[in-house]
Amino acid sequence: MKHSSWFTGLFLLALTSGSVPALRGQASKPPKPENNSSVILLKEGHSDGVRAKAAHDLGRDANPSTIPALGAALSDPSAKVRREVVLALGQFHQAEVLPPLMQATKDQDGDLRVLAVQSLVGHYSGATPNSGLTRFMKKNVQRVRGHFEVDNTRIDPGVTVDPAVTTALAATLKDTRSIQAAREAAKGLGTLLAAPALPDLITAAHSSDADLAREALNALAKIKDRTAGPQLVDLLDSPNKDVKHDACVTIGILRTNAALPKLQSIFENAADPKDKVGAVQGLAYLGDRVSVPLFTKALWNENKEIRQAAAEGLARAADPPSQGELEKALSVEKDAEVKLAMEFALTALGKQDYLSSMASDLGSKTRGDVARSYLTELARDPSFLPKLYPYLESQDAGVRKRLCAVLMYSGDQSSLEPLDRLGHDPDGDVTAEALRAKRAIRLRFGAQAPPAAP
Repeated sequence: MKHSSWFTGLFLLALTSGSVPALRGQASKPPKPENNSSVILLKEGHSDGVRAKAAHDLGRDANPSTIPALGAALSDPSAKVRREVVLALGQFHQAEVLPPLMQATKDQDGDLRVLAVQSLVGHYSGATPNSGLTRFMKKNVQRVRGHFEVDNTRIDPGVTVDPAVTTALAATLKDTRSIQAAREAAKGLGTLLAAPALPDLITAAHSSDADLAREALNALAKIKDRTAGPQLVDLLDSPNKDVKHDACVTIGILRTNAALPKLQSIFENAADPKDKVGAVQGLAYLGDRVSVPLFTKALWNENKEIRQAAAEGLARAADPPSQGELEKALSVEKDAEVKLAMEFALTALGKQDYLSSMASDLGSKTRGDVARSYLTELARDPSFLPKLYPYLESQDAGVRKRLCAVLMYSGDQSSLEPLDRLGHDPDGDVTAEALRAKRAIRLRFGAQAPPAAP
């Protein structure tokens, strides 16, 4: 009865605080923290479940005045409650949540540290953990070993990350208590493009845990600091096939030209098809003209991944005589992704016949992101940018949306006016992407934002 009367009192308190302003015809205001029923339950709830539910509700309400109470609850004896506190803090967009989330990366509970890392990274990327009770954890956080997929998520250009957050993630990366938290920290450092963590990521790339090594390699590929490349060449001899493959690709992305002979040797001599694919993908990113004969021959390989990489390599090698062989191969190619790569190569070599087809592929669910990456690369040439602007008027919202992403990374001040025309696009996602693109361009070029409307 004692607990029943206590809950009844809290219910009446909440009901009264919400109903009086309504009776007066005024908008209701969030109760002060000391009067907030969820804050009271978070502090004094008689069971773990009650306190966890209170934390969940505070995250849903996202009242900034309750952040201190949530931060204090990170000392709750229940890991279940602390996890819900971290999930709740992840729902806020205020910088005040960063110190408690950094504190949470040191928690003794490994699953909680994973959530803390995800929430810190999500503060900048927008990809916060889903709000929900702790059953979320085991279902969604754990990664099945050996099923690694490259993740290209990264913060928008111009976003500034608090150095203390990078330091906290680097410490989690080196914390041996939870390998899953370390993997998540490596992934997060890549998403935040955290160049100061380069030495720690290079060390992690050599970890005996293959998933951690691969997350670190993917992070280094995002950061694109070429000084890391020579320190990864030894991983081309890794006994782990997945690590070896990812090292091939990362070394190529980092333009480690010293690795070219080794990559070429792997492609020509390896018995494992996966090794061959990794090697030719690394060579494709290097795009050295010495590899043109290899790429030209590989256009006819039975493996479609090798054909695709060969076309990409010819695009970057910028070898005009290879145009004829590319057109010949394209005329008989059946695979849509490989055809897209060949169109990318021919467009890079100056042939504009396939630009419309590439732009159309931006709307494809299966090839849209690949088309976006190709066009982002092509648009780094300022003379190419104007050729893209007409496609911002495509009838396909997917085309318009992904083209905004292209301009976010490769656009310049000439892109602002075409993007302005999407400010009232009938598709809300397109309008949001156009705003993101304009913000990034202005940050990159120091352009002034238009004055606010009176």
